Amino acid sequence: MKRNKSSKNGSFSRRDFLKTGALSGMMLGSGAILKGCSSENGRAQPGDAKNIIFMVSDGMSNGTLTAADHILRRHYDRTSNWISLYEQNRVSRGLMDMASGSSIVTDSAAAASSWGCGQRLVNGRVNMTEEEEPLRTILQIFRDAGKATGLATTTTITHATPAGFGANVMNRGDQETIAEQYLENRYDVLLGGGNMFYSSEHRDDGRDLYSEYEEEGYKVVRKKDDMKAYDGNGKLLGIFYDGHLPYTLDHINTEEYKRDIPTLAEMTETSIKHLSRNTNGFILQVEGGRVDHAAHGNDAAGLIYDQIAFDDAIGAALEFAENRDDTLVIITTDHGNANPGLNGVGSGYSESEPRFDRIAEFRHTNNWFLPQLDENSSISEIRELVEHATKIEIRRDEAEILRQAYADDYENLHRMMSRPWPVMGQILANYLAFNWIGTSHTADYVELAALGPGSDRIGPITKNTDMFDLMIEMAGVQEYQEG
Repeated sequence: MKRNKSSKNGSFSRRDFLKTGALSGMMLGSGAILKGCSSENGRAQPGDAKNIIFMVSDGMSNGTLTAADHILRRHYDRTSNWISLYEQNRVSRGLMDMASGSSIVTDSAAAASSWGCGQRLVNGRVNMTEEEEPLRTILQIFRDAGKATGLATTTTITHATPAGFGANVMNRGDQETIAEQYLENRYDVLLGGGNMFYSSEHRDDGRDLYSEYEEEGYKVVRKKDDMKAYDGNGKLLGIFYDGHLPYTLDHINTEEYKRDIPTLAEMTETSIKHLSRNTNGFILQVEGGRVDHAAHGNDAAGLIYDQIAFDDAIGAALEFAENRDDTLVIITTDHGNANPGLNGVGSGYSESEPRFDRIAEFRHTNNWFLPQLDENSSISEIRELVEHATKIEIRRDEAEILRQAYADDYENLHRMMSRPWPVMGQILANYLAFNWIGTSHTADYVELAALGPGSDRIGPITKNTDMFDLMIEMAGVQEYQEG
């Protein structure tokens, strides 16, 4: 293996769902602080970061961060944990250049790999050079240094961002191989979706990876209560859905999902609980992966509520790191996506807020109702389903345009916006004042915030690969880079 370079609607209580975040916000607002470090002259030294929690809101544009904070302030009586950290000047903050080795617009595989191996790679590859040589990953390094390792995500656990910390494949889509590599590498905690890559019923080779994990000492759990009840010291694999976990808004309005599928905050708490038993420390990556998917689909409610769920996971991480001087918490995103934002509408922009507030009334995401429609759906069927999910009665001509999009009979002047998902996003923008520039990743410099030992090394602008060097140095595991 090659060496690396150095609500107002009173329905299911969304307030109940967001309670963890509310408590976190209270903790932040009460004046509790995270210790910096006890090193000489107040500057952290190599080895000061016993633990590292690396948090990624995948595909988060600045407008996403802003919109989630607005919804929380206006409907849940709190500020987001992320913005609270800025307000209280408790983090080092800057921008990060996330360019890949093949484009200034990165994909998630190259982005996560830049943090996971310290090199800029071709989009689509996970810790593999152009010569098809595997690069040593940060989870392997920390594991060999005697530290615990973990991944928690709302996507499949084998998706590009978690894989970027611990796998080596030429094609990010090779998720069956990634699931095998996690087992070979014996990472300690793996929580997310992805049953299709573990079950013998779905895998192309018919292997039952669940049994193989159990034979290697893993506790395998498939439901939230089993995850929470497990109190052993062994390794933990939790797979809670066939593919990606459901969007947060659909989760909190579906009894089965609420009962069986943990939130990202709950997975974060469980991960920290188990990993922190290692007296040598740990590294944990936490990903709010469906923020990116909602942005691709121009799904406003899906985007904002999954960003809020990620923010609650930030609260869980801060609760652990509070009053410690040995834990580096990094909060960022791997790239922007679709650059959504609240627009000014109405005289003096007076209509922006009441339109935006409608998002807090949604029952479901666009992703919940759009797959139920097709080119044969009637105008009345389209309007009724949209109204059920959003409480918005769209016009007949708008429903007809959506039907045409399903039939490939509609073409927007910006052609990537001609498919049903972005068409629905544009239709709802008329009612929400919340719109999009496209359906794909952007080259924006992204938000980067850090606190704890090593955060003092974050400057105004950071290159993505520098984060690998920072984590390796601050954890004091440089000698394990070569394997």
